[in-house]
Amino acid sequence: MSQLDKKSQAWSALFSEPMSELVKRYTASVFFDKRLWQADIEGSLAHAAMLARQGIIGAQDLADIERGMAQVRAEIENGEFVWKPELEDVHLNIEARLTQLVGDAGKRLHTGRSRNDQVATDVRLWLRGEIDQIALGLADMQRALVSVAAHHTETVMPGFTHMQVAQPVSFAHHLLAYVEMFARDAERLADLRKRVNRLPLGAAALAGTSYPLDRESVAAALGFDSVCQNSLDAVSDRDFAIEFSAFAALVMIHVSRLAEEIVLWMSQNFGFIDLSDRYCTGSSIMPQKRNPDVAELARGKSGRVVGHLMALIMLMKGQPLTYNKDNQEDKEPLFDTVDTVKDTLRIMAEMIGGEVDAATGARSGGLQVKAEAMQRAALRGYATATDLADYLVKKGVPFRDAHEVVAHAVKEGLRQQRDLADLPLATLQGFHAAIGDDVFECLSLTGSLNARNVIGGTAPNQARAQIERHRARLG
Repeated sequence: MSQLDKKSQAWSALFSEPMSELVKRYTASVFFDKRLWQADIEGSLAHAAMLARQGIIGAQDLADIERGMAQVRAEIENGEFVWKPELEDVHLNIEARLTQLVGDAGKRLHTGRSRNDQVATDVRLWLRGEIDQIALGLADMQRALVSVAAHHTETVMPGFTHMQVAQPVSFAHHLLAYVEMFARDAERLADLRKRVNRLPLGAAALAGTSYPLDRESVAAALGFDSVCQNSLDAVSDRDFAIEFSAFAALVMIHVSRLAEEIVLWMSQNFGFIDLSDRYCTGSSIMPQKRNPDVAELARGKSGRVVGHLMALIMLMKGQPLTYNKDNQEDKEPLFDTVDTVKDTLRIMAEMIGGEVDAATGARSGGLQVKAEAMQRAALRGYATATDLADYLVKKGVPFRDAHEVVAHAVKEGLRQQRDLADLPLATLQGFHAAIGDDVFECLSLTGSLNARNVIGGTAPNQARAQIERHRARLG
């Protein structure tokens, strides 16, 4: 092996023949893990500063490392940095360039650490920043839904069970159900961030190090809440990535449910909403088509994110302690999960709530609600049948008897092809003597909404209260 070949790998002095080109390509991760470069530099600078404070490297070494890293950072930001697959990963690429720039000081940087604790630190640092961005995306998604809901507290639509018309609800109430889902997602994200935000650096390869490191000071410098307490666990743990992916899968399931409804609502069979052209595509053969492709893709991408969760779980299930090369495979699914969730939340929030012009504050786009179509649909399925049963119960009729009475009334309505509210009073009274002329108030869609005036109910004033609660929470 030539001296040049030996210098290309940090571990090659032991080996008597160079790595084959196929193996280099197969084992290299730099083509995807180079996105960790900022975290890698930040972690290295904090590590170097601690080494200097502890007297493990000299002040001049630290100054040289900081000067060299500043140049490496500038080269990467300017697109001038040359990423070399023979150096395997982001860590060795940056370290090799640093050593070219500052000599022995660059070689001393790796004192007291291993790529095992280095990569674990980098991924946690990077993911923490992405978590904070996704938290903002979740808040924007909720605000978009709340914004539309605020205009539709009295817009009546059919609520469904088993995809059958069940009871009237307001469109605001329906949208606020998704706000609750995304709010829980945000709670999960905040909670898992605590477990992501623990520092592995200082665990070294697997057993800790003999150098007098001050791990707590590095944690403080990098904004970590604490340090990982067991070196074996610190270098091999990918629970945090799996937990994040589980969170992401739930978010995307919630997105997918909403996207499915948007697709249904936009179809001619429903006709409840319309979408701005910017979020639709046409057909190559059918000129009349406006397809809700954004919603369909969001629905489809949920399977991709769930698949990444399964990949990470299977990646870890058979690994003995401690670090294994398998863990190189954690990054691509994690990276793609983050990108997919961020992009999906952004585009869905814009599609629902519209885009705000930064200069004027004006909002354009967003869901276009067809309130009359929603109301017509609510009248098609005897949505106030339960209200008639409740009316009879309040008149002293046992609920099971009331249920039977209403079933006969619905059967008559089906026979006449008329809604319950359109049946004559005499016809209704024929089913039970307790029915009076005040029955029609409960049989109206508005009366049905107003009757459900309990916390969590669909009554307009309850929806308005929930909207104000969410606005206060979201700021």
